[in-house]
Amino acid sequence: MSNAKSLRTTITDLAAKKAAGQKWAMLTCYEQMSAAIFDQAGIPVLLVGDSAGNNFLGFENTIPVTVDELLPMARAVVNATSNAMVVADFPFGSYESSPEQALITGVRFFKEAQVQAVKLEGGAKVVPQIQRLIAAGMPVMGHLGLTPQSVHALGGFKVQGRGEDGERIIDDAKALAAAGVFAIVLEAVPAQLAAEISKQLSIPIIGIGAGNGVDGQVLVVHDMLGINNDFSPRFLRRYANLYEEIKGAVGNYIKDVKSKDFPLCFMVSDEFEVLSLISAS
Repeated sequence: MSNAKSLRTTITDLAAKKAAGQKWAMLTCYEQMSAAIFDQAGIPVLLVGDSAGNNFLGFENTIPVTVDELLPMARAVVNATSNAMVVADFPFGSYESSPEQALITGVRFFKEAQVQAVKLEGGAKVVPQIQRLIAAGMPVMGHLGLTPQSVHALGGFKVQGRGEDGERIIDDAKALAAAGVFAIVLEAVPAQLAAEISKQLSIPIIGIGAGNGVDGQVLVVHDMLGINNDFSPRFLRRYANLYEEIKGAVGNYIKDVKSKDFPLCFMVSDEFEVLSLISAS
């Protein structure tokens, strides 16, 4: 039996950050190379989101994503990290029908991918599922506001919680907190509403398009790094422009191959020594 102490962020750590008024960041992640970089950069929480559907798998939205598609992604992110808490999304159709269905899905993520928590969308209607998961020892993160799995029912990707609808989201947030979730994602809701929910609840509230009055922020990595050139909501801040950088690098590679500038080969003692020269420019 290993006595090694885990260095991963825990739900207790996140609760302590809330109590101390410390803000923290979360990113989506779908594969090992990025996961290792994000872990070394100090991201405390990585979300293997069903946003992989429209950012990694080529779908129009998150709805077609399956458990079998997310599991290897989650396993890769867990294997590549040692500090970040890894949270896996429950995809559409994997938990809604019953607490037992949710339990089966949760067991797969915890056993096969060894994640530290799971996330599911919905308010009071999914409380039985949340309670079943928590009773089995699985930490659960909630998700309210714009819930992408319900995009058709919501009439599109629209801001939620305006006017009287804000009371419904507050009630749902309280219901999730009472059920035992350790945190809640609020997506595309008015900043004032998100701040009020964060103030009323003792658990961390994570915003995406919900202002800065919450405890944490989450972004889709392809948006944050400027890889997705077609998505520019007002709340998004791009911290890089990798679309142009990657496109330019590939273009230079194509040019060098066509011009025979790459690779450079030298005959040495009847053997080929291939030297790959990396330009500093």
